[in-house]
Amino acid sequence: MSFVMRFRLLPCLIIPLAVMGPPLAAQGARFEVTVAAAAHQGSLTGRLIVAASQRAEPEPRYLISPQGPALFAVDLEGVRPGETIVIDSQALGYPFSLEELEPGEYTVQAIVNVYERVNRSDGHTIWVPANDGTIEFFNTAAGNIYSEPQTVALGNGETVRLEITRVIPDAPVPEDTEWVKRVRIRSETLTRFWGRPIYINATVLLPRGFDDHPDVRYPVIFTMGHSVPFSFTTDSTRVRRLGEINPVTGLETGYDFYEEWISDTMPRMVAISFQQQTPYFPDSYSVNSANNGPYGDAMVEEVIPELERRFRLIGQPYARLVEGASTGGWQTLALQLKHPDFFGGAWVLQPDPIDFTSYQLVDIYQDTSAFTLPAGQFITADRPFRRTVEGQIAWTVRQLSRFEEVLGTRGRSGFQLGAWQAIYGPVDADGYPTPLWDNLTGTIDHDVAQYMREHGYDLRAYAEEHWATLGPKLRGKLHFFSGDMDDFYLNVAVYDFEEWLRSADPNYPAEFTYGRPKKGHSWHEYTWAQLVRRMGRYVRRNAPSSAHTDSWNY
Repeated sequence: MSFVMRFRLLPCLIIPLAVMGPPLAAQGARFEVTVAAAAHQGSLTGRLIVAASQRAEPEPRYLISPQGPALFAVDLEGVRPGETIVIDSQALGYPFSLEELEPGEYTVQAIVNVYERVNRSDGHTIWVPANDGTIEFFNTAAGNIYSEPQTVALGNGETVRLEITRVIPDAPVPEDTEWVKRVRIRSETLTRFWGRPIYINATVLLPRGFDDHPDVRYPVIFTMGHSVPFSFTTDSTRVRRLGEINPVTGLETGYDFYEEWISDTMPRMVAISFQQQTPYFPDSYSVNSANNGPYGDAMVEEVIPELERRFRLIGQPYARLVEGASTGGWQTLALQLKHPDFFGGAWVLQPDPIDFTSYQLVDIYQDTSAFTLPAGQFITADRPFRRTVEGQIAWTVRQLSRFEEVLGTRGRSGFQLGAWQAIYGPVDADGYPTPLWDNLTGTIDHDVAQYMREHGYDLRAYAEEHWATLGPKLRGKLHFFSGDMDDFYLNVAVYDFEEWLRSADPNYPAEFTYGRPKKGHSWHEYTWAQLVRRMGRYVRRNAPSSAHTDSWNY
């Protein structure tokens, strides 16, 4: 999931501190926001969000998350510089409306997620945030605009005036090094779909001696969801303490991995991570999608072949491995299932829901509400979205759904629920993703749920439907890992997949490893170095007899 997107989200996710408690009544504050011509010339279409934080530092825009500031938002369409935009009690708010904000002192800031008009090849013209494929969240995305923070008193009918004067600059691009190379590949397939240039960015980690052995071709690990493969860094000043294993994740520092990567005992392999931001989320999930376009085709037919050419990769299934956690875990399984003859093995770590009868804790086919669970004749319980490893609820599906609706209407939140419905679901009549459920009521649209299943996004159902041909091709290729107390209940769908797989015919056992006790979303069974060594042995074991495996193990 992309929060933490691993990037890992999240993504995938921001660790919550607390969810705001019940508010007290206030006397209808009002914000009047203007946009200076220096910040944006011409008409402006986008989403205006005013954040009210109980903390003076850092700026409220840096704290935006389900456990962060109160948010109040409206859509903008064709707004001119100097025009006054009003946010009052009529604006949708999170976690409550503006009139319910407890009286007190707040630091407030206005941010606009700027939209671009695109004309897609499916005939729809829509307004969405768009970029060059680099992972960005709207509150720090280049080109978006914001006001300077102000500390004000709210709760007595004040009118607060905010002027948007600042533009977020482009983020600096890291320079290539001996070990790490960055590549931007324009996808012609995706460019045709979106009617504008679309890029997929790759970060390539090279093995020791790559330049000294120009005739050697290498196996590759595609690490889905990392910004840099395996958090690799040569900077020892940016890590906790050398040799320390993180007790929560079980991982070494990026610098310790670097020392292992260049050691004599490490198999010589290439590792590649991707950035493939779409208008709806920081990742495409590497599948074809009615809303996002043919990212699956672009990856397999354009991007990976180009990387194989540039970096002397073997380019055979046995030498193409894929690994990922959370968002990347779902991608990993999807790539292996949908391209069984292309990839040679998948390491699936705490994946986003891979069985939609356990869409976290929602059965999207049978449940009528995503928000509540019938808990008796006269009571219902709110469904949680995130928990601590002790089982305490951090936030609910209802709260996250409202948060996302405030961030962006028509599925443009850039957050997790919006990502899933954009990737898995159909296109609505207006060209935007059709909601799986109403973000304010929780009512599930079962037609959308069936579309998701029928189009192969419920990976357990997809595997079952195609198992007669898939099973023999996947023998020994699937490796699953999940903590028993995954923060987002993602372990439940992994249990479902394992239960089905053990009864599948033909039966080809896969590896399932669970972290216990109290292992959460970031848990890993192996350090990065241990995982790479295992993958190296796997490639050697499965290589054809004609392969010169010693050449890449110099």
